[in-house]
Amino acid sequence: MLQDRWFEDYVPGTVHDLGSVVVDEQEVIAFARQFDPQPFHLDKERAEKSAFGGLIASGWHTACMTMRLIVDRYLSEVSSEGSPGIDELRWLRPVRPGDQLTVRITILDARRSRSRPERGIVRSQTETLNQDGEVVMHLTSTIFIRRRNQKDAE
Repeated sequence: MLQDRWFEDYVPGTVHDLGSVVVDEQEVIAFARQFDPQPFHLDKERAEKSAFGGLIASGWHTACMTMRLIVDRYLSEVSSEGSPGIDELRWLRPVRPGDQLTVRITILDARRSRSRPERGIVRSQTETLNQDGEVVMHLTSTIFIRRRNQKDAE
């Protein structure tokens, strides 16, 4: 996690590119075995006969890989205070072993909290793209971020 990013640093319209992760076949199967044991996530032969024509990652696995990049390269350990939830989550394309996923976040809105003036509320759109630049997942979410100057909150 980043050390020094505060609410004031989350500027609407700013785009953050968070780097990439390669989808590993064994991780796809292990995740599916534990959390989403559908045949097209677990078994290559059965997946080839499915509508997907091959093994694909669970959408939840895609969300988890995305979240890892968000935690490692976007949120700040000194100011991040969690999220009340996701407003929208869509899986738009299958994610396959070997795909290279990149994550991009666009800040949509940032405002001071009325009830808790020591923090702000940041709304953003997150896009996860494959190596061909196709959006495979997108979500809209809200996070709470501490303000840099607590004296201004009083």
